[in-house]
Amino acid sequence: MLEKKEHNYEKAVLVGVITQNQDEEKLTEYMDELEFLAFTAGATVQKRFTQKLTQPDSKTFIGSGKALEIKEYVKENEIGTVIFDDELSPSQLKNLEREMEVKILDRTNLILDIFAQRAQTSYARTQVELAQYQYLLPRLTRMWTHLERQKGGIGMRGPGETEIETDRRIIRDRITLLKDKLKTIDKQMATQRNNRGKVVRAALVGYTNVGKSTLMNSLSKSEVFAENKLFATLDTTVRKVVIGNLPFLLTDTVGFIRKLPTQLVESFKSTLDEVREADLLIHVVDISHDSFEDHIASVNQILMEINAHQKPMIMVFNKIDDFSYEKKDEDDLTPSTKKNISLEEWKKTWMAKSKYPTVFISALTKENFPEMKKLIYDEVMKIHISRFPYNDFLFEYFDNDEEENNN
Repeated sequence: MLEKKEHNYEKAVLVGVITQNQDEEKLTEYMDELEFLAFTAGATVQKRFTQKLTQPDSKTFIGSGKALEIKEYVKENEIGTVIFDDELSPSQLKNLEREMEVKILDRTNLILDIFAQRAQTSYARTQVELAQYQYLLPRLTRMWTHLERQKGGIGMRGPGETEIETDRRIIRDRITLLKDKLKTIDKQMATQRNNRGKVVRAALVGYTNVGKSTLMNSLSKSEVFAENKLFATLDTTVRKVVIGNLPFLLTDTVGFIRKLPTQLVESFKSTLDEVREADLLIHVVDISHDSFEDHIASVNQILMEINAHQKPMIMVFNKIDDFSYEKKDEDDLTPSTKKNISLEEWKKTWMAKSKYPTVFISALTKENFPEMKKLIYDEVMKIHISRFPYNDFLFEYFDNDEEENNN
């Protein structure tokens, strides 16, 4: 039913709200991310609408006045899709579709759509389909718009209700089937992990689109799909990497994102087993992004949810080639902001006091790669020696790149 689809670019508008917990600056960040999500899914954003509310309206999320304003703009400009930054309730979705007469999506639905496009393997498609059905089940009634014209009367109520209940039962059965299928695949993947023996396992984790796959390709000399779009990688990839003369396994995992749908966290918990069972986490951060500190917090939150937050970790701040800042004039007395902090100044902030080893690199230009490789080597060797205490003398670090250059 929910097959992977190719999307033509369609016109869309974005809608977000300023609340007590989300000020205008934070909303702008979220809306920028939502626009990138929309672009990744196959939409071009024509306009953004924002509304200031004490709390979201229970019927239309944004209030009837703002809904009417959006409806008029959508009609005049032939917009086909309205995308909300927050998850909408089934009744809000139904009311908004009735009011605006266009397709209404929320952030969760948009992310699910991107995942459906990106899923390549049977395993990933099964996980996405399960998440889609779990999202769809409570919202099933909004699909039956023809029933709204039935005002009741003899013989009019029963069939409609029966039709919806039949579909609910079919979806529940499908969810059960997909869960059973995932359990079977999970057992197979657990067996694969056991068959890898006692080789040290490292996993790349981080926010989506921070360069994990590019780093994976550089370290493993493989060709994992990498693209400047969100969620380019859904399928877990494991490659053997050798640094110096020390082999270990490196895993590339799905990227995290703020406001990640609950259904996806649940469905992808089995994929995240690779993270949970890794010996070392390599947390990749896009330091060129204005909100990289929020990204770190989001990733740490999800690591805590899957009980992987106490593992040994290396912080790799990527994309230093793309980093920029606004240098203040000496006579400028206005308060400094994060935009005025140089890379060297960042290194002296909380990063200098981090309990995790830290390195600043560019996966694209390979700047500071020797330092990063030595850092990974040292951490992997610690784990290896604790596992095989009698062969620590076998390992003496040397730089593969230097050896290749000398030859």
